[in-house]
Amino acid sequence: MSLRILVTGASGFIGSALVPALAAAGHHVRAASRKPVAVGDRIEYVALPDFESEFDWNPFVADIDVVVHLAAIAHRQGGDAVDYDKVNRGAAVSLAQACSRHQVRRLVFLSSIGAQTGSASDLVLTEGDEPHPVTGYDRAKLAAEDAIRDSGVPHTILRPVIVYGPHAKANIAFLLRIASLPVPLPFGSLRNRRSLLAVRNLVDAIMLSLDSPATLNETFVVADPEPMSIAGIFTCLRAATGRPAGLFPVPAGLIAGLLRLTGRTSLWDRIGRDLVVNPAKLLAAGWKPSLTTREGLRAMVEKSQT
Repeated sequence: MSLRILVTGASGFIGSALVPALAAAGHHVRAASRKPVAVGDRIEYVALPDFESEFDWNPFVADIDVVVHLAAIAHRQGGDAVDYDKVNRGAAVSLAQACSRHQVRRLVFLSSIGAQTGSASDLVLTEGDEPHPVTGYDRAKLAAEDAIRDSGVPHTILRPVIVYGPHAKANIAFLLRIASLPVPLPFGSLRNRRSLLAVRNLVDAIMLSLDSPATLNETFVVADPEPMSIAGIFTCLRAATGRPAGLFPVPAGLIAGLLRLTGRTSLWDRIGRDLVVNPAKLLAAGWKPSLTTREGLRAMVEKSQT
């Protein structure tokens, strides 16, 4: 069935993968973003105003069947909890209200695993765990989730872990830079496991959420089914370039101590501690991820080199 779908944040990393996939599946896409996107027979572009200003969502959702809300102001220098709450939660609230007025069939909201936990967890995470967001950005994501649930709009909420793919930024770009260094790396002893999410697999989860009865009014954590160790991730990234792993063992406690002494505890949380997510609920709802993590990481490196 062909749907009319509004995608906010259409020019971003995830949106730029989602929009053409939706069009290829036969849907008509209203691609809303601050930066223009390529248009086509099934893709129309509309300019999205700055979330820090009041604006009317009604023209965006008019005649729309499904809304996929990706847009948000992400982590930035000088941002604080008040800004994130006002902008990110506030935009989600007003969008949900507009969806209700226009009887939109489904609002798919891209939240974050950060709405549930910090950058590390000693427990394998599921949707049943009590949320404990740490940053102002993540608290605003959780508040936006609550507002959408309270709005009564038919919805699906997705909490993805770190998403990787060609041209990924932030944490994934950081890992790629380290992996590309022409020197051995001291991560051979890091056996902690991290869940990652291929952007293609996230697109699969969003596609399932458009109209599936099994995802209606549900919240899902989203991650590739098999977590990998940090040593395994670097080995995979280097193998994709045809290089040996080049990892040598340094005690994890020594690396942690050095990073803490230099004020980089948050970096240790991201590379030295566990963050494992169990997506069993989404798999049971019918999600069929296209890629394993190894396949996805290899494809990311190969496309980044072209």
